[in-house]
Amino acid sequence: QVQLVESGGGLVQAGGSLRLSCAASGIIFSINAMGWYRQAPGKQRELVATITSGGSTNYADSVKGRFTISRDNAKNTVYLQMNSLKPEDTAVYYCYGAVRSTLLHEYDLWGQGTQVTVSS
Repeated sequence: QVQLVESGGGLVQAGGSLRLSCAASGIIFSINAMGWYRQAPGKQRELVATITSGGSTNYADSVKGRFTISRDNAKNTVYLQMNSLKPEDTAVYYCYGAVRSTLLHEYDLWGQGTQVTVSS
């Protein structure tokens, strides 16, 4: 069984920074895309940032210039450095991975989520 476990969430004042981490564990053949999504109460889950195994990144317009996604392929870990945080960044942040547990078995995997709260 493969799991994604997030860490690094918490409470921070506007303008501050947080660094989220997500580590995959279990029997893993490969992980192609990894990323971060977020969901605020009463809103749809939205993409924040993604990164491929080759290092290609994509960001939501709302976080460009403030957030940076990175990954360590050897550790099957993805990070999200969040700077200049705004109250509207408040949400539960979910880690995502496109996981191959075997050559022929590929599926989307989600972490349990970590709360990020930005106070004004």
